[in-house]
Amino acid sequence: MSEASEKTLAAIRAQADLHHQYLLGLELMVATREGPKIVGDWMFRLFRAQHEEKFLSSFRKLGLDGLPDAVACARYHVLSNNMGGVGVEYMEESDTKAWVRFRYPRWMYAGPAICGVPVEASRGFLKGWYAQNGVSLRNPRLGFVCVSEDMTGQFGLCGYFQEFDQDLTPDERLQFRPDESPPPYDPDAQPAPPPGEWNEDRLAKANRNYAMEYIRNGVRELGAVLGRERALELGKLSARLTGLQQYRAMAASVGAVDGGPAEAAAFLSAMFAGMGDTCQVIPDGDHVRIEQSGLRIVRGLDEEARETVLACWIELWRGAVHSHRAFMDIEAQLGDNALTWSIRAR
Repeated sequence: MSEASEKTLAAIRAQADLHHQYLLGLELMVATREGPKIVGDWMFRLFRAQHEEKFLSSFRKLGLDGLPDAVACARYHVLSNNMGGVGVEYMEESDTKAWVRFRYPRWMYAGPAICGVPVEASRGFLKGWYAQNGVSLRNPRLGFVCVSEDMTGQFGLCGYFQEFDQDLTPDERLQFRPDESPPPYDPDAQPAPPPGEWNEDRLAKANRNYAMEYIRNGVRELGAVLGRERALELGKLSARLTGLQQYRAMAASVGAVDGGPAEAAAFLSAMFAGMGDTCQVIPDGDHVRIEQSGLRIVRGLDEEARETVLACWIELWRGAVHSHRAFMDIEAQLGDNALTWSIRAR
């Protein structure tokens, strides 16, 4: 791999980590500012949106067509999560019952942050996605049984997809049975993606897109729960804090230097390449401009969602620039599918 390719790959991975950390930061901020019920409602809406956007369309890509529904669902969640950097294991009991077990450390709740996330967040996720699988597959007998949760001090998120003998009511599509345990793990029985299609570059981009989609949908759905003004307030503040916290790790990933406007512009340009965006750095008197086009973060969004997501996303990079030792001002102006950034010494 060329040096340029290695740098771009490092930027792709850094973008994945940044958006992951931003999601967690926003989740903690909503939980602490608005309370467990609100974060649970938000997680439900977020994961239902993710489900409707990605679930069925991904089956063929992952080679799951034609499998029994319970098996296909369990394999889907193992494959898609592992491609996104989330460790999940698979245990198949029969054509109508297949288990998934998330392993620690949990991707969604990095480090000790898991201690600050209420159980309502996890249950919103389960109801929003896992309880909807049977509906999406038009199988009214398919449900998910959760036997362990993260926030209850058990052994982590675990459960099984089962095709029952009768149609399930909406309340039966997600069930809790904490007295059950999964069968033994078999390393030789773990599903794998279709061979030859998932090289290192594609997996890195899948990981980035996985994290990025949570932000694209999450900021939008938070507005539906809290109202756009409050969602923007929390979304922008948590983004700025995330950028401040993550700058040093991102800079190390792309070989950036803590300096003035020129160094900050070089850092942003390298990181934006990890989104697949195109950048031109232009020195302009006492400041530096960056012309960024492509804007993968809002590609395909409607106008309102695009404005909301961009308003928050810009704060990630404002935070990163403000994390430099030198004090700088940074502004971003939206154009036609492009951003113009201006960085100057304060």
